[in-house]
Amino acid sequence: MADLNRIYLYRMTHITNVPHILEYGITHRTSSNANPNFTPIGDPTLISARDGFVLENGRTLGEYIPFYFGPRMPMLYVIQKGFNGVSVTPAPEIVYCVTSVQKIIDANQDFVYTNGHAVDSFSSQFGPPDVADIENQVDFQAVKVRDWKSPTDLDLKRRMQAEFLLLGDLPFPSVLGFVVRNETAKTKLIGFGVDEQQIRIRTNAYF
Repeated sequence: MADLNRIYLYRMTHITNVPHILEYGITHRTSSNANPNFTPIGDPTLISARDGFVLENGRTLGEYIPFYFGPRMPMLYVIQKGFNGVSVTPAPEIVYCVTSVQKIIDANQDFVYTNGHAVDSFSSQFGPPDVADIENQVDFQAVKVRDWKSPTDLDLKRRMQAEFLLLGDLPFPSVLGFVVRNETAKTKLIGFGVDEQQIRIRTNAYF
């Protein structure tokens, strides 16, 4: 069985959202604890599409908080470069909130995960009863690639974007830490009250 403590999950957010996360955890936008001053960085058209996408369990994708199994995903490229009408967000302003599959389970949270981009018809959906076999369901080699444009593997980009979908808020004690781009971002998080031991600088997690 996979060591679920070592299967990490990454949630991108704007650095200005961190103080709210420290107090309330990672919250869904419809939560009673949602951040009234939330700074978005995603693609609003994609968010709208996810709100209308019905999963196999009858819930919509928009009801869940999405995490990736790794950093440096195609969506990050869009956010940093400003494609598809998305406003550019500089890398030092983008923070990864990191948790693990085991932390989600320990918090008694319901979840769904996929072996590719969740809105892709080729992606399969899994739930808590399946998680013991997650290493055989999710292509973790694909998750780790740095260039998803492969002439010999046209399905690579879909598999790379496998998602872990959390139903409900994640309390802050279930957050393992944060990944940032540089020392400036780290200093800002420390100023917010984040323990320095919970912060990692990873320049290779950005474009």
